[in-house]
Amino acid sequence: MWKTRITELLGIKYPIILGAMAYISESQLVASICHEGGTGVIASGGFSVDEVQRYIHEVRDMCGKQAVFGVNLMLQSPNKDDIAQLVCDEKVPFVTIGAGNASSYINPLHQAGIHALAIVPTVKLAERVQERGADAVIIEGMEAGGHIGKLTTMTLVRQVAAAVSIPVIAAGGIADGEGVAAGFMLGAEAVQVGTRFVVAKESNAHPKYKEKILKARDIDTTISAQHFGHAVRAIKNQLTRDFEQAEKDAFKQENPDLEIFEQMGAGALAKAVVHGDVEGGSVMAGQIAGLVSKEETVEEILKDLYYGAAKKIQEEASRWAGVVRND
Repeated sequence: MWKTRITELLGIKYPIILGAMAYISESQLVASICHEGGTGVIASGGFSVDEVQRYIHEVRDMCGKQAVFGVNLMLQSPNKDDIAQLVCDEKVPFVTIGAGNASSYINPLHQAGIHALAIVPTVKLAERVQERGADAVIIEGMEAGGHIGKLTTMTLVRQVAAAVSIPVIAAGGIADGEGVAAGFMLGAEAVQVGTRFVVAKESNAHPKYKEKILKARDIDTTISAQHFGHAVRAIKNQLTRDFEQAEKDAFKQENPDLEIFEQMGAGALAKAVVHGDVEGGSVMAGQIAGLVSKEETVEEILKDLYYGAAKKIQEEASRWAGVVRND
């Protein structure tokens, strides 16, 4: 077993975490990953407390009460405090906290015996949450699908790993063993993967959503609402073109109505994931979608990520043996 501080902290076999993706990271996919030795995170954004509680209970029904899984606390959600209270009441093993400053939630989670993993887009915030007691930080580069920051995985992971002493988890643009190995070489002790698991056989994403990812090329994603609202990476379609036009129109106005961006994005992900509207809905996926070419089981994906990374690291270690200078 490849042991890191993250595998030891969470008690998992593979240092691989399913990213929290709304309408996708629900009980079936999370439980499948937990069952195979990784760990999953239930996405709470857009869901009621009762719905999130149901997913928690379903994961435990499928994997047992000792299952290691997490819940994502999205700080932009209006019911974030209610979700935070729920995870404390349910004694969920760990929580990932994103879309804001996680600092004020760390201590209450610890008091409930829950590990707090903060998602951070900058070195400064990583240092801040470390001071507040975060158990680890998840560094998500702008290559990732969905809501993104402004720095790349390669630049951000390395700088955060050099700045903090707590474990770092790399995310954004990772979909195969080579990507996992790269994350570890940059200083990460686990990786978070989203896009590749969207097309897993156990994923409940609509077949048309999966098809868009499987057919995507390297240049097929784009960022919408970069200048107005919250930047989102998704596969190009009619919705992304509408966002692009709306931004162009807004730049021409002295006092643009920014509400239009919220209206365009409202319910867009569910349209694509649940109903299969891959033109009018938001097909969130990372830039690495161009490397994802087939639907596989969770077991096959986890083993490919894990053993592929181990093989790559061993190959490179052999290649560079004897090169390191000791003087």
